[in-house]
Amino acid sequence: MEPYLGLVLVVSAVFLLFFFYMVPVRLWLAATFAGVHIGIFNLIGMRIRRVPPHAIVNPLINAHKAGIHLTPDMLEAHFLAGGNVYAVVNALVSADKANIPLTFQRGAAIDLAGRNVVEAVHTSVNPRVIDCPTQTGGTAMLDAVAKDGIRLLVKARVTVRSNLDRLVGGATEETIIARVGQGIVSAIGSSNTYKDVLENPDRISKKVLDSGLDSQTAFEIVSIDIADVSVAGMGNVANVGALLETERAEADKKLRQAEAEGRRATAVALEQEMIARTQEMRAKVIEAEAQVPLAMAEAFRAGNLGVMDYYQMRNIQADTQMRSSIADSTGGAPPAGGTTLPPASPSR
Repeated sequence: MEPYLGLVLVVSAVFLLFFFYMVPVRLWLAATFAGVHIGIFNLIGMRIRRVPPHAIVNPLINAHKAGIHLTPDMLEAHFLAGGNVYAVVNALVSADKANIPLTFQRGAAIDLAGRNVVEAVHTSVNPRVIDCPTQTGGTAMLDAVAKDGIRLLVKARVTVRSNLDRLVGGATEETIIARVGQGIVSAIGSSNTYKDVLENPDRISKKVLDSGLDSQTAFEIVSIDIADVSVAGMGNVANVGALLETERAEADKKLRQAEAEGRRATAVALEQEMIARTQEMRAKVIEAEAQVPLAMAEAFRAGNLGVMDYYQMRNIQADTQMRSSIADSTGGAPPAGGTTLPPASPSR
């Protein structure tokens, strides 16, 4: 009889252990005294479906105490889908206390999309400030150029808050930073002078803010503030205007020098062209003069020119050369272009 009694005690102990494992009595009592109605069989079903009962009951108690109506099936379905039940419930409680409309379905969708739903609610309540450009982006300032050619370095701070309606599928903060940087560069580029930007930097931020940069993003831009704006390379200069005018005058001088050098080169080229044309004309004259002896020889052969006519022409030429030699103090070189006649040949 005693061996059977020991077996019964062992079986009873195993049964009790199995019962208390399958039925979390402490959680059931906590839920019951907290006003959350959940059945024993629901807890046993969670065990069978490999859902930790505490992962469902504790968030359910928190939501019930916060006045949010949720069912165990909703939380269990979200848990089985791979979601964070605690995060969704905490986000719902925070949104409810801050009067932010957020349903369980949207919160669960945000959580399953890989976003931190609690941080999204906190950012919606307490807007976050983003540097543009970011400190980790490699560039500390945005580089923009006004219409007068002056480079400006700009740093902005963007205040954003989460838009829970567009958090799923909306662009991230990197898109916000890129759009704000693009808007600032465009606004400065449309300014007539850099002085307009330095005088009214808030006009740049207002123009960028009115561009609707937060469309199709997960955030809503609250404000864009220009934190710093300066002329590139002028960080340690007291009188920026004087230095810029000096550099502009130096640039104008170099431009005028380049234009004068261009005109001089054009004049030199034209002069060389005229010299070449002169040489060409002289060559044509010499070529024409070379035809004179040939023409005279032809005249001799045709009988149109006699020997006496030839000697008379030679005498006139010699007389002319003598007069030129007397008048020329340098030795009397024959006049340019003069024709040297061949010596007279005996008459046939």
